[in-house]
Amino acid sequence: MQIADRIQQIAASQSLAMAAKAREMKAAGIDVISMSLGEPDFETPAHIRHAAQEAVENGFSHYGAVAGLASLRAAVARKQNSLIGNRIAWEAEDVMVSVGAKMAIYNAIQTAINPGDEVIIPMPSWVSYSEMVKLAGGKVVAVQTNMEEDYCMTAQQLRAALTDKTRMLILCSPNNPTGSVYNREKLTELMNVLRDFPEVYILSDEIYASLAYDISPLSLAAFDVLSERLILINGVSKAYAMTGYRIGWLMTKNRPFLNACIRLQGQQLTCATMVAQKAAETALNGPQNCVEQMRRVFEQRRDLICRLAADIPGWKFNKSQGAFYLFPDVSAIGDGDAVTQMLLEKAHVAVVPGSAFGSPACIRLSYAISTEQIEEAMRRIKNVFM
Repeated sequence: MQIADRIQQIAASQSLAMAAKAREMKAAGIDVISMSLGEPDFETPAHIRHAAQEAVENGFSHYGAVAGLASLRAAVARKQNSLIGNRIAWEAEDVMVSVGAKMAIYNAIQTAINPGDEVIIPMPSWVSYSEMVKLAGGKVVAVQTNMEEDYCMTAQQLRAALTDKTRMLILCSPNNPTGSVYNREKLTELMNVLRDFPEVYILSDEIYASLAYDISPLSLAAFDVLSERLILINGVSKAYAMTGYRIGWLMTKNRPFLNACIRLQGQQLTCATMVAQKAAETALNGPQNCVEQMRRVFEQRRDLICRLAADIPGWKFNKSQGAFYLFPDVSAIGDGDAVTQMLLEKAHVAVVPGSAFGSPACIRLSYAISTEQIEEAMRRIKNVFM
């Protein structure tokens, strides 16, 4: 039977594949430590879980509005308006709630990109951006960043990549997989370049904004001059340990664009799960100390894994400023794919090859696991290379 060409051309998610491989090995009785998934290892806070239970009892089991619950959209707008540096007056009508931030990004790309349109993506980048662009028939313009610039694209690189076919720039800060954060100076330089290209959308993936350590990440909502072209992406997965609830959102002041996204979503999925939406509303409106507690734990783990990684021969890396990933260059030992396989076979530690993110010289380790697991995993890795 036929499989559509557009599906044949996209790659499977290597992070999910490595996680699946780790589960298979564990099921076979092998003691594997998985550092492959970008998922907080904490339980969803109790008050949020209780809100989901109450939503079930209160009858939130039917279809809702395609764009999301009005009360949740309002909560999202309030949350964004409260961020330091925000210069855009967000309203509930600027928000579309989706099934996770991933679906919101997919909808934005499908809505903005025609076949042949170019999308600039700084590399390394999250595994799904490029594949989503391919599904829309777009062309990925990969801009290779480097460790010396902390894997942040420069204004000169952006200007060189822009053409009359460019329709979107995708930025992620804090970044997956590098943990890098664009500071105000770097973002200002990028936004100044984009002033000369009024047909380019800016998609800002800010899903890790609550998990920053040495620098406060700046939302692109701080640059109101580009507000009609700005598409903000966020959600509750990382900040509140709610990955399985699958609630994210898209925000834009461009109402025709937003309405088009809503029209697409109406044909895709009708609406995000109502119970999960009520839980997300409670997460945003409730006490935020749980977010800060998790952030502090991740910062401690970041410091631990960096200290241990510094003792591994052949590894070069920058200390991540956000998210929960270490992204070492292992080219002194071998290419990332070979090192990944070696670690799985010899150390029984599952990581993701950097080739999945556009940097084959590197590997990605998630430190969204316990301190004890981090220490044991790094001990095993060190033993392989000693």
